[in-house]
Amino acid sequence: MVGKTILIVDDEAPIREMIAVALEMAGYECLEAENTQQAHAIIVDRKPDLILLDWMLPGTSGIELARRLKRDELTDDIPIIMLTAKGEEDNKIQGLEVGADDYITKPFSPRELVARLKAVLRRTGPSDSEAPIEVGGLLLDPISHRVTIDGKPAEMGPTEYRLLQFFMTHQERAYTRGQLLDQVWGGNVYVEERTVDVHIRRLRKALGDAYENLVQTVRGTGYRFSTKS
Repeated sequence: MVGKTILIVDDEAPIREMIAVALEMAGYECLEAENTQQAHAIIVDRKPDLILLDWMLPGTSGIELARRLKRDELTDDIPIIMLTAKGEEDNKIQGLEVGADDYITKPFSPRELVARLKAVLRRTGPSDSEAPIEVGGLLLDPISHRVTIDGKPAEMGPTEYRLLQFFMTHQERAYTRGQLLDQVWGGNVYVEERTVDVHIRRLRKALGDAYENLVQTVRGTGYRFSTKS
């Protein structure tokens, strides 16, 4: 992961500097922006590997920029970690709902930030397996990182893609939320189990009416991917 480019979007220069120092020591290249306008210009020009995005920004908020990026097919695959002083669960869930891949609450240690960033890059990175996986009209191609449904491209975020890939390679078995966190997010990630439910809902929405029933809720356990009703 060394050599990856990280965009830090925060209106407070000391915070940007603290984050940049920590990330550069860990081997990352850093770009900086103090507002969403600067950030969007850098994103279009440089296409960073990950964005650290502050929730509260002057003018357009970080949450609005995240929503905009996830709606644009040119930027919807860039992982986003929200930086927020808001610790309430509803705000965290709101960030995940618009497409953020993780969140970290201020104040945080540089060590924790680097660990979380590595985990997001790991789970949104390319898969080792290169063989396409097909279930009915649902096709996942690990090489191009694309999913098609009945021949048409399916729109989904990087976390939903990883979740679908795990399900399609581990069919007909029920997994708890904790197991899915370990397998899809990674064992060292600080993510609440409710996060799994958010991404399951988004995955089902991306699969559409014809295929959402492949991701089944198993009462008292968690979820499974099955072609059997």
